[in-house]
Amino acid sequence: MLVGFEEGYAEVNGVRLHYVSGGTGEPLLLLPGWPLTWWEFHKVMPLLAERYRVIAVDLRGMGDSGKPETGYDKKTMARDVAELVRKLGYESVNIAGTDIGAMVAFSFAANHPDLTRKLAMIEVPHPDTFFYQFTVLPQAGQPHLWWFAFNQVKELPERLLAGRARLLIDWCVDQMARDRDAIDEHSRTVYATAYDQPGAIRAANGWYQAFPQDIEDMQTYGALSVPVLALGSLYYQAMPLALAGKATDIRFLEIPDAGHYLAEERPDDLVRALTEFLG
Repeated sequence: MLVGFEEGYAEVNGVRLHYVSGGTGEPLLLLPGWPLTWWEFHKVMPLLAERYRVIAVDLRGMGDSGKPETGYDKKTMARDVAELVRKLGYESVNIAGTDIGAMVAFSFAANHPDLTRKLAMIEVPHPDTFFYQFTVLPQAGQPHLWWFAFNQVKELPERLLAGRARLLIDWCVDQMARDRDAIDEHSRTVYATAYDQPGAIRAANGWYQAFPQDIEDMQTYGALSVPVLALGSLYYQAMPLALAGKATDIRFLEIPDAGHYLAEERPDDLVRALTEFLG
């Protein structure tokens, strides 16, 4: 556990969520991505806690949160977070998410605008119809998102990865981090241990298997009215295209020379970007 932070649990929307909180100021929720946990933010949390009340949440199916059989569409996961916000006693929060967490954060702002002050999306947009254009075969100049298809398969991934999550963690980090050493041995062990838990790979697959429902839900959302920051590095180029017309007050920021894991590879740059945006 980080010095100055404490962990908690809350029963919300039929699932038990684990979170880690600390600091004082306006509430700021941090939502992690695949295949990580709240620990993804361990470098930025102490810095952000100097100005905000920071709450890093293990999403439904992640880390020490519950892993139910259903409910992995981002609208349901956003409702989990909304109920957590209310249970913690906040009228509204700032929210930032990376990867899967960014998808949930967008859905949170779309479905719970009354609870949303500002939204920051890191590296990944919410699923939309252009997701259907991704191909299984690699193409020159295009990201090869093979795990989008792999995670669609029922049962087989969890059988293949049972007790072997470290193989997945190492591949993802070594391929998508520009600074591989930024995700050290301890952090890799933390993530591998989390995804070696019973039901963890199945639950993570559920985040991807829900994409068709997420895409359908996206068609019902109007443009967000809350301020939005979209930033990234490895996958930044997709952000302006994917989010065009999706918010009335949006700004974009590229952090150059970094990989997919900005909170661990470039914590100072990420903290600076968030604090300048949030105020």
